Amino acid sequence: MFFFHAIYKRCILVLFLSNFLISCDSTEDIPIKQIDMHDTISDIELEQLQSQQQNQRQQTNIYYFGFDLRSSPQEDAAQYQSFLKYLESATGYQFKLYFTPKNSSTVYEMGQNNIHFAAMGAAGYLEAHAQYGAISLARGINNQGKAEYQSAIVVKPSSTIKKINDIKGRSLAFGNYDSTQGHLIPRILLAENGISLDQLSKYHYTGSHQNCAEAVVSGHYDVCTMQDQLAKLLASQGQLRIIQYSRFYPSSGIVANKSVPSEVIVKVKQALLDFDPVTKHKQGLYHWNLTEMPRGFIDSKETDYVDLLKWLLKLGLLEATQEQAR
Repeated sequence: MFFFHAIYKRCILVLFLSNFLISCDSTEDIPIKQIDMHDTISDIELEQLQSQQQNQRQQTNIYYFGFDLRSSPQEDAAQYQSFLKYLESATGYQFKLYFTPKNSSTVYEMGQNNIHFAAMGAAGYLEAHAQYGAISLARGINNQGKAEYQSAIVVKPSSTIKKINDIKGRSLAFGNYDSTQGHLIPRILLAENGISLDQLSKYHYTGSHQNCAEAVVSGHYDVCTMQDQLAKLLASQGQLRIIQYSRFYPSSGIVANKSVPSEVIVKVKQALLDFDPVTKHKQGLYHWNLTEMPRGFIDSKETDYVDLLKWLLKLGLLEATQEQAR
């Protein structure tokens, strides 16, 4: 966790002091990063920067955009920062990135009205919808032209683990606890194969797909559960080996805070549906082909999430409300 916190603090410092993202690392450099543990800012400095962010949020006509951590904070921020420039040009509104504080979550920050829009997985959206009335605007389209994705279970290439049942008694790294591909779908996959968490030697939530992969690459954990595209990339580079894919589930998308004016939501949603990152709006985007919505977005409906909602309730990851129970 110190590794993640060090990167998180350094990335925020870069973004606040420069507004440029050229210092952000790429997920293509996934092997264990040689980080200078002294190259950080203090907790006091971090709190001061977050306080500045809080004060800036008080400005009018600015909409704050949050995101679930997928890769490194630097890479994610660079990708979404370039995307927000498109949203600004398409809607005429001003958008700023919001960095979720340590020990918080994107869902909680939206519930506190610190975030107006966010890129979220299905699990995060369902929680935000159940607790705070969040609205799903659109779901991402993958490179195959479908609005769906999988999770992958990966190990080191030299691992003796060959199939999913071999992970019993071994150590397992998840991504973020609130992640769909990094936690919920893997939990479904484990349950479908009759594997419970108490059958593992240990398990840990690493905070992101990249951290999860690094936990296995470094030998700290035997198995990682992560999103499919990054898993395929690392497997093609010979850094990890995929032993199992999940079924397909609704992809990540863009979620709106219910407090956002309806006319703003309508305009942003239309901009999402018009977004063409492959040709028309490709210029200026940063590594958008590596995101979970490389070909833009389609409209989303509540019925898209019925199966995942049932699993969230079954696994005890979401408390049932009267509306959900009907």
